Amino acid sequence: MRATAVDRRSWIAGSGLGAAGWWVSGALATASGASPLWSQQQASGALGGTLEQRLAPPTAKVQAVLDTDTYNEIDDQFAVAYALLSPQHMEIEAVYAAPFQNERSKSAGEGMQKSYEEILRILGRLSRKTEGYAYLGSERFMAAPRQPVESDAARNLIAKAMQPRTSPLYVLTIGAPTNVSSALLMEPAIRDRIVVVWLGGQPLSFPTAREFNLQQDLHSSRVLLDSGVALVVIPTRNVSEHLRTTVPEVQHHLKGKSPIADYLATEYEAYTQWKSPHAGYPLSRVIWDISAIAWLIEPKWVPTEVVPSPGLSDQYTWERPTGRHPVRFATYCSRDAIFNDLFRKLQRGS
Repeated sequence: MRATAVDRRSWIAGSGLGAAGWWVSGALATASGASPLWSQQQASGALGGTLEQRLAPPTAKVQAVLDTDTYNEIDDQFAVAYALLSPQHMEIEAVYAAPFQNERSKSAGEGMQKSYEEILRILGRLSRKTEGYAYLGSERFMAAPRQPVESDAARNLIAKAMQPRTSPLYVLTIGAPTNVSSALLMEPAIRDRIVVVWLGGQPLSFPTAREFNLQQDLHSSRVLLDSGVALVVIPTRNVSEHLRTTVPEVQHHLKGKSPIADYLATEYEAYTQWKSPHAGYPLSRVIWDISAIAWLIEPKWVPTEVVPSPGLSDQYTWERPTGRHPVRFATYCSRDAIFNDLFRKLQRGS
């Protein structure tokens, strides 16, 4: 069924939450007048045990999908390649184009389309299929709470999450979470069948939560935080920000090493020159999004802690109400270990 707004009946019936669910009479119930309630009752089709068990770092190979605003800057391209070149740790079942809007895109829809085209270029250099593997995502951000955006990506995520499985599907979300949150709203039963690893926001101690992925779509960011889905949040400042590299380092380790390594080196140099044309020193750039891939490969490289899920205010600040469900927040990234693994895999290129 095509959905442009939440069907309350499918939320209740599909999730197994009944009237006790956090969706009540078509509106979010609130605690202390602010933060949405969540239900501790799991759907009958839950995978991976309890929420706390799904939040545990993986200890074996996982099945995953990747949701990425690939053309936004230069880090997503590295993350897509890193995930696809790590088959011993993850099987990437699909790649979804996420919307974005900045100086490289006049609208969210244009950003999504450019991201889709960039995904195809990366898959081509890795000699990977594109048909039935790369999917167009949302053409806009969520306009209001509880109003999902229809897209091929959201529908495919629902279909894959509902397939018979013995363990949860990991959803690597390294852009605005519009596609993922829309899928959660369209089919709430997937909540207890997936684990979302999201690059977004700032550390909880910061006076602001503002960060590109989070602030692009406030409503979809809130869905991730409020729904009770198993969620691993990797903040930017002082966490994934450690993942810096420079043009000389990229040239030394990647230039001419493999088709995908050469492509990423060329793109990195061009993007750095475009962003900082007059820099007279070895300017560094952060490859933020590889942190989400690295956590699946070796959780010790991206240490995390379990905390109550924060709320998100209209002013993009963290709220810390009581009684919230647990989520996992990253606290650090081991820069050298991650880049050593990434560069070696890119050099091999297959």
